[in-house]
Amino acid sequence: MSKKDIVSLNFEELCEEFKELGLPKFRATQVYDWLHKKCVSSFEDMTNISKDMIRFLSDNFVIFSCTIEKKLISQYDNTVKYLFTLPDGEYLECVVMDYKYGHTICVSTQVGCKMGCAFCASGIGGFKRHLAPSEILGQIYSAQRDLSLRISRIVLMGMGEPLDNYDNVMKFLSLVSDEKGLNIGMRHISLSTSGIVPRIYDLLDKNLQLTLSVSLHAPNDEIRSKIMPVNNKWGVDELLKACKLYGDKTSRRISFEYAMMKGVNDTPECAKELALRLKGILCHINLIPANEVAEKSHKRSADSDIESFKKILEKYGHTVTIRRTLGSDINASCGQLRREKIKEDNNNK
Repeated sequence: MSKKDIVSLNFEELCEEFKELGLPKFRATQVYDWLHKKCVSSFEDMTNISKDMIRFLSDNFVIFSCTIEKKLISQYDNTVKYLFTLPDGEYLECVVMDYKYGHTICVSTQVGCKMGCAFCASGIGGFKRHLAPSEILGQIYSAQRDLSLRISRIVLMGMGEPLDNYDNVMKFLSLVSDEKGLNIGMRHISLSTSGIVPRIYDLLDKNLQLTLSVSLHAPNDEIRSKIMPVNNKWGVDELLKACKLYGDKTSRRISFEYAMMKGVNDTPECAKELALRLKGILCHINLIPANEVAEKSHKRSADSDIESFKKILEKYGHTVTIRRTLGSDINASCGQLRREKIKEDNNNK
C-alpha cells in the first residue's frame, strides 16, 4: 500500500482519513497543528503523540519535505536563496526577501517550466513535473524552520507557471490561508501568470482576494509572441480583456510585470502603446530591470531608458514602480541555481 501525502490533505480530508483508520477527531486536530502551525518535517517531532501513534502514522502517511541543497545569503540586503532537493532527486528554488513590513517568500510551483519565455532561466532544460500542494508548502515550512522566522507574504512567482498547475495551486492556497495553519490572508498573496486566459477566468469565478500579477512584458502581439510563446495561443487583446474583467469583479488591482530588455520592448513608442492599452484597467505597472541569463541573448535596459519609460506611463495617468533588485550578488532570480546544479551533476557523471 502506498503511503498518503499527509501535508497535502486539508483538515476535513485528514479527519476523514483518520475516521476510516479508526482514529478520533482530536488526533487529527493534534497532527494538523504539528504539520501546519509548527511545521514539523517528521512524525518523530510530534512530542505530545505516543510512540505507537507515531509508528502508525509512519506506516500510513509520509511527510514530503524539501531538503536544503544550497543556501545563499546576500551581503547587500539579507535576501536568502534556497536550492532544495526533492525526494525524487529533482531540484527547485525559492527566495526569502526581508522587507520593513516582514518576510516575503517567492515559491516555485513546478519543476522546470513549459512556457519557454525567451528571457527566463526557469524553462532551460524544459518541464519536469508539477509540484504537489505539500511541496509548495514545504518551501515555506523549510525556510521558516531554517531562518527561525515567520513568513508574512507569499508570491507565486518562482519556477513554473502557477495556472498550469491550477488544481494543486488552488489546494495550496486553501491550506496556507487556513486559520488552523499559517493563516496567511489572501491579500498577502500574489500569483503570477504568463497569461493562461481560461484559468484567469476560473480564478475570477473563485473571487479570491489575492493579487494577480500578469507577466505582460510587451505592448503588442508582434513583440510579445517573439519573447513569450504563450502569446501565440492567447494574444494581448484576449489577455487584457480577461484582466479587465478580473479587476472589475474582484476590485483588486492587477500588477502588470514588465521586464525591461534593451532594444526589445523599452522604446518610447512601446511605453506610449502600453499606456494606451492598459487604459481603463484597474492596475499597477511594475517595471523590472531584466535579469541577464548566460544562455539567453537579452540584455537589461539602461537605467535612463527605464526612467524615461516610467515617466511616459505616468504622464498617461498610470501608477508605476521600478522593482528594486534584491539578491543581485546571489543570482536571486529563479532558475539559475537549479541550472548550475544540473550542470554540475552532469559533469560529475
